[in-house]
Amino acid sequence: MIEEQLLVEGDAAPSDVKGGKPARPLYFNPDAPMLGAVLLLPGTIQACLVALTGEIRAVTKAEFDPFGDRQAFIATLTKTLTSTLSHAHQAPFGIGVASGGMIDSDNGVILAVNLAPVLTGLPLVNILQEHFSLPVVIDHHPRALLVGDRWFGPGRGQQNFAAIYTGEVLGGAFFIDGKVYRGLAGSGGELGHTVVQIDGEICNCGKHGCWETVAALPWLRKEAARLGLPQPGSITCARLVKEAEDGSKAADALLDRYTRNVAFGIVNLQQTLFLNSYVLHGDVAGGGAKAAERVRQHVERLVVKRPSQEISITVNGIGEGHTALRGAAGLVLSSHLKVVI
Repeated sequence: MIEEQLLVEGDAAPSDVKGGKPARPLYFNPDAPMLGAVLLLPGTIQACLVALTGEIRAVTKAEFDPFGDRQAFIATLTKTLTSTLSHAHQAPFGIGVASGGMIDSDNGVILAVNLAPVLTGLPLVNILQEHFSLPVVIDHHPRALLVGDRWFGPGRGQQNFAAIYTGEVLGGAFFIDGKVYRGLAGSGGELGHTVVQIDGEICNCGKHGCWETVAALPWLRKEAARLGLPQPGSITCARLVKEAEDGSKAADALLDRYTRNVAFGIVNLQQTLFLNSYVLHGDVAGGGAKAAERVRQHVERLVVKRPSQEISITVNGIGEGHTALRGAAGLVLSSHLKVVI
């Protein structure tokens, strides 16, 4: 990293009483090239520059029609990214993309996005590399959140943990024995489509009983409408927490069911992988520590106990967007330096 001018050496520290070669502290080089990062979700684009210290600069946002014309989307994306990259004082190391949907990270293709068909089958890495003449990497949105957690959030120093995202969809990613687990061509982590209810509700994927059908915003808002809660179309976990604190028994009961449903999938992960540590993102993370504690309590009640098992359910206080963008930048750095993350 010193040869790549990513790190710079400080002045040598005095040797201790035992002698030996004086240690030289290492610092991130403030003059090193920055990293381009893109967060691509159905209907929205965020692009930014990320310094090696994790500082985010030159954020540019845009919207696109998830069901619209592909060339129009590509034009919007390249224009948005061009605006961001124009703020770089020197050519960035590359561009990292965190995208929703099913991603082939080996070949740089977005395979399918149910909520944004315009992205389905898009060879995005090739398109961006040709346009910007920079290295480009792409990965699943929850995996970028995981990398952001690992570098700048609750995952720092951990050898095993998972990131769980809830919103319009549900997804996740795993950090196991000090490495990001991707599966074949990046197909690991489709947690939203693990089955928690045999013969349950039909999912966007066409199957029945997926975890996503009972632990994402569409379920929450449908239940809020069925129960007669006000403005059910804008209900969120954060709003439920506030209304429950204000004394609403209906909000408290729905919050308890929602966090229990999130817990069901985590219980299956815990029984399968025994990770012990889970970082929440997205809507359920908007409920803060109180929602996370409810999830943890449900997990504790449902999971089969094992000796020395301490289950941690936390939220990343940095914010989902910044975490994913930092994670996308981290993917570039990992690829550039051949660092296993």
